[in-house]
Amino acid sequence: MTFGFASSSAASLSTSASAASASRLLEPAEWAAAGIPLLRNPREVVSGLHARHRPKPSMAIVAVLDPDERLCASASFLRRPAPADGWMFRNALLAQLRRVIPHDLRRRTPVRTAVLLYCREGDARWTEEDGAWMWGLRDACTLHGLRCGAYITLTGDGWQVLGEGRGGRRPSTHSQPEPFAMSEVPTPAPRTGGPVSEVLRRAAAR
Repeated sequence: MTFGFASSSAASLSTSASAASASRLLEPAEWAAAGIPLLRNPREVVSGLHARHRPKPSMAIVAVLDPDERLCASASFLRRPAPADGWMFRNALLAQLRRVIPHDLRRRTPVRTAVLLYCREGDARWTEEDGAWMWGLRDACTLHGLRCGAYITLTGDGWQVLGEGRGGRRPSTHSQPEPFAMSEVPTPAPRTGGPVSEVLRRAAAR
């Protein structure tokens, strides 16, 4: 009896785990209905990230854009060879975001937007792996105080903004990076003012 009960419990736990894992992905219709902000110039964003990170299959690039779609920060990493799971993808994305840019959790509404470019084999059609990345991106953005932006795939056929139907043939996984510079947020100018600056200004005037 004990053996039978344990076996049944294990099966139940396995089923529950599989159901939980399966729920950690977003279908295209769910993604389209989530109100993801549209990129004004997706090809510029894709070309800039492609030139900066030179992605290969299984590489993910997460980038943070300001309201003018200028690049604030970006990071790339390789996807581990394991079953697609939104929770694992969320943790990987969150770790990269925390490494390259401070969170915006103190803001009432998010100002900056995170987008994800994932380079993979196959064609541009949605897969469950894409759904897991979508889930992970949305959750990571919530935990880092960012707006969830576009999810873009890069394949041998080119690039595709999933849920929007926009895409292009270049760049692709086979193309060389174009001589293209993505606009970035300018580095803040040194702070001036205060008593020390006033002393220096007077000394220079003499």
